Amino acid sequence: MFAHKLWIVRWLAIAVGIVCAGCGQKSTPWAWQLPPGFSPPPVPVDNPMTVEKVTLGEKLFFDTRVSGNNQQACASCHHPQFAFAEPFATSTGSTGERHFRNALSLTNVAYNATFTWAHPNLTSLERQIIIPLYNEKPVEMGLTHNEHRVIQRLTEDTAYPQLFATAFPQTFPQLNKDVITVDNIVKALASYVRSLTAFDSKFDRYAYYGEDIFTEQEIRGLNLFMSERLECKHCHGGFNFSQSTVHEGGSTTVRGFHNTGLYAEQTALEFDRGAFDVTGDEMDKGLFRPPTLRNIALTAPYMHDGSIETLAEVIDFYAAGGRNTPTGNFPGDGRQHRNKSLFVHGFGISADEKNDLIAFLNTLTDRSLLPSQSEPKSESTLPAGESPADNRR
Repeated sequence: MFAHKLWIVRWLAIAVGIVCAGCGQKSTPWAWQLPPGFSPPPVPVDNPMTVEKVTLGEKLFFDTRVSGNNQQACASCHHPQFAFAEPFATSTGSTGERHFRNALSLTNVAYNATFTWAHPNLTSLERQIIIPLYNEKPVEMGLTHNEHRVIQRLTEDTAYPQLFATAFPQTFPQLNKDVITVDNIVKALASYVRSLTAFDSKFDRYAYYGEDIFTEQEIRGLNLFMSERLECKHCHGGFNFSQSTVHEGGSTTVRGFHNTGLYAEQTALEFDRGAFDVTGDEMDKGLFRPPTLRNIALTAPYMHDGSIETLAEVIDFYAAGGRNTPTGNFPGDGRQHRNKSLFVHGFGISADEKNDLIAFLNTLTDRSLLPSQSEPKSESTLPAGESPADNRR
C-alpha cells in the first residue's frame, strides 16, 4: 500500500499478462529493487517471494481480524509513517498488556541475521512472526486458542479466499476454504515484511549511485561515524548499518549482540536480561542486537526499552560510556556492567560535531516506504488524543 516499488512490480506483472487471479497459473516472482551489484536478502526454499503473496501479506498486515480478539493488526505496533516502528517506548498488545521492549523498525528486516532484540537462535523471519502471533507473556496478537476464529473471519471475507488461492496456487489451484491456514498467513506476512527494502536514501544515492549530493556537514558526520574515536561502525557497520546482517548466499560468523551500559547489572536483572534469557550464559546478561540505523531519524524513542527520546540524547549516552541512573525505578551505574561492550568506552564530542553526526544519520532516511499524503489512514494511525509520550517510561 505504501511502497511505490510494490505498485511498480504489480503493474509490470499485469502489463505482461502473467497474473491471472484464480486461474491456477504460476505465481509472479518478486522483483527486488536494489542498488547495482547488491545481493537480495535470503529467502527460504519453502516460501519463495511472489507478488501474490506480498499482496496478500500486505492486506493481512493491516487487518485487525488477524488478532485473536479482532482488536489489533501488525501495523498497530509497526506504523508505516514511522518506518514501521512506533513512537512509543514499548508496545501494547491486543488485550491491553504492556510489552517491555520497543517495537523495532521493519526497514530492511529481510537482511537480519537474527530477529527480535535478543534472540541469538532466531534466524528465520517466518519463525519470528509466530512470536507476536502466539506470545502470551505478554499477549500480543493473541492467536493462542483463537486460530479457528481468525480463520473463520478471513474465510467469511469476500476477498480473502481468492487472495489465498492466488497466493498459494501450487497447493490450492482451486478456490478452497482450506487454503486459509495459519501456516499460509505466516508465509504471506513474512513475504510482505521481507519486501520492505529501502535503498533510496540520500546516503544510497551518494554511496551506491555516485551522486555528489552530500553537504560538507554530512561528510563530516560520516567521517565521525566511521572514526575509531566514536566506534559507531563496529556495531552499526555494513550496508544495513547493523552488525547483524546477512544476504542471499552469504552467512555471518559475527554474533552481533552487545551490552551498551544502559542499566546496572542488578537493575537489569529485574526486568530484562537480554540474550541471557535465551542462552542462559552469564556473559549474555544485558546483551541486545544492534538494530539497523536506516530510517533511524523516524523511529524514536530509542534503545531496547525506548528509554532515550532523541538522537542527540543517544549520542550523549554513548559519549558518557553508558548511563548512570542514581535515582528512579531502575537506579544504578550501567557504565560499570561487567558485560559492557569494549566499544562503549565514552568519547569527547563538541556540539558542532554532534550536529554533524545527526546530519549524517538523517541521510539514512528513505521515504519510499512511507505513506503518501493522498493515501487513506491505516489501522496504524495513532488514536485520537494520544501522544507518543503517553507510553514512555
